[in-house]
Order: sequence, then C-alpha cells, then structure tokens
Amino acid sequence: MRRIFYTSITFSLALLAAVSTAAQQNHTLVVNGQPSQVPVIQINGHSYADLDALAKATNGTLVIKGNEIALSLPGSGGNVPAATSANEPANSAGLSRGFLKAGIEAMSSLREWHSALANAIQNQYPIAENWVVQYRNQAETGLRLASAAASTDDDRSATQLLESEFNNMKQLSDECLAKVQSHEYISPDSLQNNPLEQKIVSCGHSLANMAASGQFQDNGSCR
Repeated sequence: MRRIFYTSITFSLALLAAVSTAAQQNHTLVVNGQPSQVPVIQINGHSYADLDALAKATNGTLVIKGNEIALSLPGSGGNVPAATSANEPANSAGLSRGFLKAGIEAMSSLREWHSALANAIQNQYPIAENWVVQYRNQAETGLRLASAAASTDDDRSATQLLESEFNNMKQLSDECLAKVQSHEYISPDSLQNNPLEQKIVSCGHSLANMAASGQFQDNGSCR
C-alpha cells in the first residue's frame, strides 16, 4: 500500500528558518535495514530528512503542486522494488491485468465463432463463407490484441494456448466450408465424435478456468 504525505511550503520555509538558528546534528538514515545517502538533521530533538533524496532512495516520487508537496513511497518490507506499470506485476511471472482483459475478449470471439458454426451444423442452417470469415476475422483481431498486451512470461505462454485454439477453430471451419463447397452432406451430429471439436471444447474450458483464476495453467488440452 502506498502512503501519501502532504506538507505545506509555509512549513518548509519555517523549517529552514529554524535550521539557521537551532543546533544541528547530522545522522545517517537507514531505509529498510540499508544505510542510505539521505541527509538527516536533528533540531531540538526532531529529525528531518531531505525529501528529494528520500524519494530517490526509496524509488518513490515527489510532486510539488501549488502549496502542497506530495511524497509517494512504495510499501515497505525488505528491499523496495522499482516502480512498475499498473498493468504489469513486479516480476516476469503471473498474468498481467492488461493481458487478462484482452485475453478474455479474444476467448469471447473464439467462443462466438465456435457457437455459430456448431449451431449451424446441429440445426442444418446454411454455412456461408461470408459469415464464417467474419467470425474468423474478429477472433484473429482479438488474438492479435491479446498478443500485443502480453508483458510477462505467463502472458506469452497463455498467448500460445489462445493461438492453438484459434488454429483448431480455423481448421474446423475450413473443413466445414470445404464440405459445403463440394456439396458434401454434414450430419447434425457430426461434431459429437469429431476429435478436433472435442479438443476445441476442452481447450475452451481450460482457458476459461485460467481466466477465472487469473493464473497461468496448461493441462495439455490446447496442445
């Protein structure tokens, strides 16, 4: 949790005046168990540190706006980590929030594509290339956005699973379109014993569980 401290310029000026008249003692500031180069003076039993130096020593930020000075410090505990992006965890592991959002949208596009195709087969609706290509293009765009949002190792590993699901769906769609173009009959229950269909469904469930948990997992169903 980040802590924000505010102090006024008036207080700073008063402090400078006090420094010029009060007896001063220099001290070394220890930050999270580590000695720092932050200047510290003691005046009348009270310790004062240089805010600029303190911000640099703790990887914090110092912002002066109007008559307020805002000092933001990372949460303490061991060595203070460097600041990271809001969408990215402190290390290269885990699924980032940005990727999760884009990944869920990509999964939705894949699911819509699969549902439309399966519904057409089961209900003997015409399978037209124009709407199949439209679903494929939407899923491809979602996959591209998810890939662009990947910022951790787990993000990139999850992207590979999304790509596998996309490729399997494309293969299934291409097979159905090929049968339509050759005027081959497609049975309403043709997907029930189709290994590719079963793989798509299993992979979809695995991806949904991964998104729900927010943690990368690979049970092999998308390979």
